[in-house]
Amino acid sequence: MTSNSSRQRFDAIAANYVASEVHAASPTISKLHELLGSEFFPVICDVACGAGHFGLSFAGKAGTIVGVDPAPTMLRAMEKLAAKRGVLIETANARAEALPFADGVFDLTLCRLAAHHFTDVAQAVGEMQRVTRIGGRVVIIDLEGPTEPAAANLNDAIERLHDPTHVRSYPVVEWLSLFKSAGLVAEQCLPDQREFPNGLSVQRWCEIGASGVGAENEIRTTLQSALPEQLLALGIRQDANEFFLSIPTVLILGGKSQ
Repeated sequence: MTSNSSRQRFDAIAANYVASEVHAASPTISKLHELLGSEFFPVICDVACGAGHFGLSFAGKAGTIVGVDPAPTMLRAMEKLAAKRGVLIETANARAEALPFADGVFDLTLCRLAAHHFTDVAQAVGEMQRVTRIGGRVVIIDLEGPTEPAAANLNDAIERLHDPTHVRSYPVVEWLSLFKSAGLVAEQCLPDQREFPNGLSVQRWCEIGASGVGAENEIRTTLQSALPEQLLALGIRQDANEFFLSIPTVLILGGKSQ
């Protein structure tokens, strides 16, 4: 994946993300707010913010909300959504691997359902750590990659059919290593979360991603040939001729101590 191809793709489908039930709300967003309680954050940053649903969920719990994304149309979508809700925000057009901020600017730095697209995930986590103040937090919610190789390969195959800019879904152990290498202490690690517990149909999943009918049919064909244990590992169930995805994720909350 190149940063240009990713930017161009997400520029074209920004409206889909505004309306996406997967991105607008989820059990992991609710869980994070439970973990953080009533704590107020003077300045937060939503990295690879898309339409801004994650960052905007902190309205009333943050002084300044900054959205960062490489796709200008996504930033415009976030601005429109914020204006509709009466929330003042700032935006910056940039990649996660090169955040345009000084060291230690943010009290809370967030990233949800985006890191599996990053060309250099270690650099991106390092950048998120850099722009967070000492004593601040970094939170990543992203696709949880299976540890079993066949299931991992199946996951990445259907993810790339759904969205060619997908790079990789990382297992929890690799996420913990990335946080540690970046100098972040994992205060909370919640694996085996589900972004859509009741199941999102392949059809709707592909509508959100503008995958196309060809990719949608190939995803079904691929899943039909998968072993039951592989589908179970990916949180996918079949009902008649359709498959439903629960979208397994991991939530990691890391603290910056120095």
